Order: sequence, then C-alpha cells, then structure tokens
Amino acid sequence: MLTLSFSQYALGGVAGSVVGLTLGLVGGGGSILAVPLMVYLVGVDQPHVAIGTSAIAVAANAATNLANHARRGNVKWPCALIFTAVGMLGAAVGSTIGKAIDGHKLLALFAMLMLVVSALMLKNRRSATSTETVRCSENAPRLALIGGLAGTLSGVFGIGGGFLVVPGLIAATKMPILLAVGTSLVAVTAFGLTTAASYALSGYVDWPLAGTFILGGAGGGMVGACLASRLSKSRGALNIVSAATMAATAMFVLYRSL
Repeated sequence: MLTLSFSQYALGGVAGSVVGLTLGLVGGGGSILAVPLMVYLVGVDQPHVAIGTSAIAVAANAATNLANHARRGNVKWPCALIFTAVGMLGAAVGSTIGKAIDGHKLLALFAMLMLVVSALMLKNRRSATSTETVRCSENAPRLALIGGLAGTLSGVFGIGGGFLVVPGLIAATKMPILLAVGTSLVAVTAFGLTTAASYALSGYVDWPLAGTFILGGAGGGMVGACLASRLSKSRGALNIVSAATMAATAMFVLYRSL
C-alpha cells in the first residue's frame, strides 16, 4: 500500500482541479489526464494504483454530471441499459487484463491511447438534427457490441471512455448528440465503478487520494462550467489547446515509460 505525504494528497486535489476544469471547458476526454497527473504530479509510483484510484474519480465525476442530464431529460435509459450491461462485463475483463500488464508498459499503451484521443478532440463535433425516434431495442446488437468494446478499454486503462461512448451511441442509434452525451454518462459511471471495484479488490486504490482528487475535481468543474459559457465562442480554440496539451503529455509519458 502507498504511503503518501500531506503535500502529495494536496497535489491530488490540484490534479483533480485540473481534470475538472478541463472537463468543464471542453467536455469528454479530460478524464484521461487523471492517470499521468497522479503519476508525474502527485508522485504515485505504482501505475496500477494510479489507474485504480483515477477510476473512482472518473465514476464520481460522471455520476454528478449524469444527475444534471437526467433532470433535463437527456438520458435514453433503454439504450443506456443495453450499452452499459454489456460494457460492464467488458470493463471487468479489461481491468483483469490491465492488472496483468507491467505498469510501465501499461503507461506506454496509455500514452498511445492519449494520442488517439487528442486527434479525436480536433475533429469538429456536429449536433445531429434528426427528428427520428431513437429505437433502442432494434439497435440492441450494435449497442451491445460497441458497449463491450468501450467497456473493455475503460477497464484496461481506468478511463471513462466518453470519447468512445458518445460517437458509439450516435453510430448505433443516430440519436442527437445532446442525448448521446447524457446517455453516455450512465455507461461511464458504471464502467468507472466496475474498474475501480476490480482494482480495489487487488489493493490498487488509495482511498484518501481518491477523495482529495474528487473534491478538487468538483471545484475545478464548477469553474470550468462558468468559464465555458463565457468562452463559448472560443470553444474550437479551447479544443485545439486541450488536444495539443494532451498530445504533449502523451509524448512525455512515452519518453518516461519506455
């Protein structure tokens, strides 16, 4: 088990604030910064602990946002349940795979995934304008397939996977992006909890650090949400800056882990 200093727990709060601020400003993809921040800023020298602990934070952040979207009616529960049920199985399998991989090699793979996410962030999101009814039962096979793949990746790397879930839901059902974002949070919450439970059973979760990270993330998220409304006209520029930051972080992680 880790023995962290008070300053490291304080840095955990700072790291959470950075992730929360990023999520508030640009949305999906920000949570992937949690693991490298825990390793290189906080100083968690066990990558598996960083992944397991970040999974708790990802789930908590997603649950908070899910409550907000659910109140606004932005969640298609039938689609969410199909996608999430299979995805949780994938997350359980993925977390088992992740724990079996050497920590430094896992960080290298994580960095490669970050490069993919940074590239996806540069693509413009287009809001769907379709007025067709979203049919979850008819699209159940596609929902299950994409959910399983997204859940597996989530489990391996301890990420929410929203950058995969949102386009996956749109591809499977052609639902508008607002509904896809709200619905995706059901899966992201469940994937995070499944992954965290698996890592926790193996002793790979530092609960006090998770707590400070979540508290920092809540504060950063509120600031990010406020700034997002003021900087809405600069959202494209914010995405570019965030993608570049993520790519630079990925290159640093690759350098340190290889």
